[in-house]
Amino acid sequence: MNEQRYERGWKKLMEVDGKGGERVISSLQDIAPDLGRYVVEFAFGDIYSRPGLDLKQRQLVTIASLTTQGGCEPQLNVHINAALNVGLTPNDIVEAIMQCVPYTGFPRVLNAVLVAKRIFEERSIMPE
Repeated sequence: MNEQRYERGWKKLMEVDGKGGERVISSLQDIAPDLGRYVVEFAFGDIYSRPGLDLKQRQLVTIASLTTQGGCEPQLNVHINAALNVGLTPNDIVEAIMQCVPYTGFPRVLNAVLVAKRIFEERSIMPE
């Protein structure tokens, strides 16, 4: 069963994050390989593979959640890139982050927007 979860999770991770996801899992191998396995099996094998939401919707929820938590800029970097990979536009991403202002405040939203801006600049894409 765990092997199926891992395989299903790895396939979904590659679909969503591609090389970025592979780098995250690889970065954990020498310090916390079990954590990498949990990410693949649980987050992607169980949660991301559920029916009900498409990958764009899942990434919007993830970006909003990370924004409201604050202090998650490295994870926002991964998931904003993933959002672009699954077809969200820079405008979609900025609007999702902006939606968090009334609920979490300006500092966390500003931090998230600055992460998005850096990614958009690296990819030479900006919201219209």
